[in-house]
Amino acid sequence: MRLGIDLGGTKTEIVALAEDGTELYRHREPSAHDYEGTLRTICALVNQAEEALGERGSVGVGIPGVVSPFTGLVKNGNSTWLHGHPLDKDLGALLDREVRVANDANCFAVSEAVDGAAAGKGLVLGVILGTGCGAGIAINGQVHVGGNGIAGELGHTPLPWMTPDEFRSTQCFCGNYDCIENYISGTGFVRDFNLHHPEAQVRSGQEITALIAAGHQGAQASFERYLDRLARSLAQVINVLDPDVIVLGGGMSAVDAIYPELPARIASYVVGRESDTPIVKNRHGGSSGVRGAAWLWPLN
Repeated sequence: MRLGIDLGGTKTEIVALAEDGTELYRHREPSAHDYEGTLRTICALVNQAEEALGERGSVGVGIPGVVSPFTGLVKNGNSTWLHGHPLDKDLGALLDREVRVANDANCFAVSEAVDGAAAGKGLVLGVILGTGCGAGIAINGQVHVGGNGIAGELGHTPLPWMTPDEFRSTQCFCGNYDCIENYISGTGFVRDFNLHHPEAQVRSGQEITALIAAGHQGAQASFERYLDRLARSLAQVINVLDPDVIVLGGGMSAVDAIYPELPARIASYVVGRESDTPIVKNRHGGSSGVRGAAWLWPLN
């Protein structure tokens, strides 16, 4: 039995998976916003699941951040109370077993690679297009973190093939300018529309797609810019990694109009002007993170 925990800003969720991926148990609790409280919440969820199922399981945890391979401490997350702590080691001591911790975008990629939309593929890139833009890499169903622990950080590389009006037009929370996250996240989609239409401010991508359906030309133009920026971003990854498949997650992945439009746009940027990389919607939706955390312990 594999136990996966998704540590989010508002809720902490656990799932138990059987060997074949069948879900055996699921429960969630409000997330604590301090380190000791986080440890207590995770341990309580594990103990409750094992008591309910009468079985001991392996434990994997997905977090909004990474465990530094240099210090062994959590960094780069928006749950800042985790920073500077050896989360995997502390949980391991409390639960009396090894605990594997990975970035939540890496968990997403692993979930879709093991038994999701990319099942059976060798090199999988998972890209989450939500409030921000996270990405993870799975190779043969296992997470690839890289020597610096940051493999797949697509969102914090500069937007490629920038136009003059895009250059130094945004500053990211990470301190750099023109990070991809600021253009291809759902937040970036909304920012672009509001920048061009101060008279018709929106709060969500769904509002923009509704305007498109109503024939709003400005909304359609914003979507065209979004598609071009997304195509450039993914083409850059294809030039470097050439993954077998790219799986999209997050709120923008639900916009069906993206999928038929992207392939030709991507090919126009890829070196050689040829690309047949499948771009697919995730299979497990909001469950990909917690399922991927369980799959941090691969099949035997």
